[in-house]
Amino acid sequence: MASSDKKPLPTPASTGGDGGPPGKPTIMSTMMLDKGAAALQSLRPVKQINQHVCTFALYAHDPQRQVETHHFVSRLTQDVLQCPVYDSDDKNARLIGVEYIVSRKIFEALPKEEQRLWHSHAHEIKAGLWASPRVPETLEKTELADHMAGTFGKFWCTWQVDRGDRLPLGAPALMVSPQAERIATVLPDLVRKRDHKYSFSTEELKAARADVEVPADPRPGQADYWVRHHKGFAVDVVPHEMKRHARFP
Repeated sequence: MASSDKKPLPTPASTGGDGGPPGKPTIMSTMMLDKGAAALQSLRPVKQINQHVCTFALYAHDPQRQVETHHFVSRLTQDVLQCPVYDSDDKNARLIGVEYIVSRKIFEALPKEEQRLWHSHAHEIKAGLWASPRVPETLEKTELADHMAGTFGKFWCTWQVDRGDRLPLGAPALMVSPQAERIATVLPDLVRKRDHKYSFSTEELKAARADVEVPADPRPGQADYWVRHHKGFAVDVVPHEMKRHARFP
């Protein structure tokens, strides 16, 4: 059965082509329908997205596999955010997962088993890895210092584009954030590529954030479980008896 820790068997959906999704180009009649629907429908949830964050994520079961990620942030409350995550900010970017972000207060109220699935953002922000392209650092810094540096995220990756999958295949994978420990640092080439694309310096962002205060205990409870215990999490899909609330015909 499917596992987030196993590469799918070679198929047209997992290999070949130009690396993009399979299928023929979108035809004109479909494009016209899309434009008409966009003009007539409210698309309210999408229009609540108000920030683009570019950062990096590591696979919880294999932290040497790392990807650049683009989070499009909307707020449900001051303490709860939700982010569709893409592999780029291009118009044909692929939706590769979703991250939920909560404040420390909410995180600490979660059961210990649940906390193991969440990662801290303190190091990621202090190190300059978390960045909002084209937003002046002076504008972003207050929000990072007052709120985001003390938050926690749970990120599920549904499309493992880094292994060449042309479609979302297999089980979702739990992702974690970069940390200061050697096993959790971001590969330098990934950082250089990101910095070049957006014409900023991660090292300069890090220096500018030197005075951003983080909690004395940035890993309360079971946060960043994989760093503490050197044990990640993989998802295996297994058959399971269905719950039957009524007799099946």
